[in-house]
Amino acid sequence: MAHGTLTLRGTTFAWGSRTYLMGILNLTPDSFSGDGLLAGPATEPLHIIVAQAQRMAREGADILDLGGESTRPGHAPVSEADELARVVPAVRAVRAALPAMPLSIDTTKVAVARAALDEGADLLNDVGAVGPGGEPLARLAAERHVPLIVMHDRAEPRYADVVAEVVADLRAALDRAIDLGVPRGHLIVDPGIGFGKTAGHNLRLLRELAALRALERPILLGTSRKSTIGRVLELPAQERLEGTLATTALGIAAGVDIVRVHDVRANLRAARMADAVVRGSALEDEEAGGG
Repeated sequence: MAHGTLTLRGTTFAWGSRTYLMGILNLTPDSFSGDGLLAGPATEPLHIIVAQAQRMAREGADILDLGGESTRPGHAPVSEADELARVVPAVRAVRAALPAMPLSIDTTKVAVARAALDEGADLLNDVGAVGPGGEPLARLAAERHVPLIVMHDRAEPRYADVVAEVVADLRAALDRAIDLGVPRGHLIVDPGIGFGKTAGHNLRLLRELAALRALERPILLGTSRKSTIGRVLELPAQERLEGTLATTALGIAAGVDIVRVHDVRANLRAARMADAVVRGSALEDEEAGGG
């Protein structure tokens, strides 16, 4: 498992000590999971966004991830202006309501990432990190001295060995980010479940997630409500909680450090139970001491 620490807004993330929860705030009208918070491309019901952010904080989220463009298959591209109109007021409002909460911005656009950082975001979540599109955000992360989540994706889901190739692609993306000036300790990897992969590829990656530990960086897992769970269980997005919890627990057993989720409370409980089994529990010390 990854070791070392990362401090954001006074919160120290001690990798390997426990699993951290990243709550998803989709500032879109067309999220695949049905949780988009906006009614239109430039509509900001900020009280709804802030209320959801506060609820996630109460339920135990360690980071909130805000995104202004859907990444679901077949989504309509969002212009830079529209994404800025969604993201900037939302980051500003959430930062004002939760001054100590680490905030991540999920985008591929440098202008959006820069504006979000200006409004108080703390790290960049780059879904386009693998491939030539990843260079601009890595440069920005180096310039602004902020952490960068490096996620795997491909234009076409074609692999001879999906696990080996995902690891190799992520290693190359990490090396490029380091060459551009991002400190190794500021990098987090995400295998990109559901991005440029078939359901079969996703299941294989989940089965062999431990292979990512060779990268020696914290691992973020994002499976919440995704279509592979729907394919396996034959359920719509809003009924995929139990399937998500299964992947959370199995991911923790494989060495995952952060889980990115819609349902914070339920995943927190699953993570705490999995952590007690995988990482150890104070109850074991009590038993050893006769308590």
